[in-house]
Amino acid sequence: MKYKKHVFICTNQRPPGAKQSCGEEHGLALVAAFKEELRKHKIFVEIRAQKSGCIDVCLQGPALVVYPEGIFYGAVTISDVPEIVEEHLVNDRPVERLKLSFEKEY
Repeated sequence: MKYKKHVFICTNQRPPGAKQSCGEEHGLALVAAFKEELRKHKIFVEIRAQKSGCIDVCLQGPALVVYPEGIFYGAVTISDVPEIVEEHLVNDRPVERLKLSFEKEY
């Protein structure tokens, strides 16, 4: 495996009037924030953060997913990024307060 972990951040933008989406603008800001935090921790070679299209949790966005665990996070803000990097990506402890549960349909 090339990367220890891989973070896909939704940047999907729907047309006006369509259902809610994570939004390209906010998603791209999250991508930049993750990349900056990975550089600060000097883990940008082993952990990758990148933009993605829709990850099908639109109403819970802005959203991202971390692999290989397959853990989805929702309602993520820029201020959440340091905590996700430190807790989940560095210390392997998912951030429970942001973690999405799939017990119900979205």
